[in-house]
Amino acid sequence: MNLKLIVIGKTDEKFLEEGIDKYFKRIKHYINFEFIKIKDIKNTKNLSENNQKNLECEKILEHLNSSDFVILLDENGAEYSSKKFAEYISKQMLTGIKNIIFVIGGPYGFSPELYKRANHQISISKMTFSHQIIRLIFAEQLYRAFTIINNEPYHHE
Repeated sequence: MNLKLIVIGKTDEKFLEEGIDKYFKRIKHYINFEFIKIKDIKNTKNLSENNQKNLECEKILEHLNSSDFVILLDENGAEYSSKKFAEYISKQMLTGIKNIIFVIGGPYGFSPELYKRANHQISISKMTFSHQIIRLIFAEQLYRAFTIINNEPYHHE
């Protein structure tokens, strides 16, 4: 199985990029993992929020296959504890899905078309985070999930 994370735009802060890289390298010890950065939409001042979300959706859809299991990170998605998230990932891995694709959208979220394409939505927290900071938080949670799945001593209860 392959795991991918698709994000919109680059990470501006070096400390965030270093943390993200640290966890992504660790994740690759457990699973084939790919991080896909889609370039920011240019000239957004002339676009409505809906137009911007639609353009981002087009770019995201270019990276998806019809058989991919797509999970949007969305504030209205299902909430999991770290252990329950690990169980969720483990169950998906056992179904024979070839690719699980997580998507972190831009500052305005996702278009209706992308919501229709998605198989599931997950919320990291009821709090709102920047789409750059959530990358680091989610990278750590992915790593934590794989340590839980593999019964390693990273996660404490």
